[in-house]
Amino acid sequence: MGPALTRPTPPAVLVYDGECAMCRASALWVMRLALRGGALEILPCRSEPRRARFPQISDSACMEAMQLVLPDGRVLAGADAVPELLRRIRGLGWLATLFALPGARPLARRFYAWVARNRMRLSCRR
Repeated sequence: MGPALTRPTPPAVLVYDGECAMCRASALWVMRLALRGGALEILPCRSEPRRARFPQISDSACMEAMQLVLPDGRVLAGADAVPELLRRIRGLGWLATLFALPGARPLARRFYAWVARNRMRLSCRR
């Protein structure tokens, strides 16, 4: 009997604001550094493929914060997605543990919300 075939783990899917230069650059950076090929897929928020595959994510939700759809179907938004993204990046997984420190998660959420609200202005600065 031959070796058992293993089904590859489906990738997590990062839904991002494709109209924001900073968001596009960040999504491409994360995807390039993902631990292994196929570990992460990226989709622009307002794309038809995103709407068809993830109709449960509204345009307004993904324009407010990045959405990370995990292989098990759970969706993490904004700062709550960051630790999982860090775990998928070569050499940065250890940073995910910082989010478990007391007070780190609320602080990260506030910081993320500020960046998200100001992303267009921040991405245009040189």
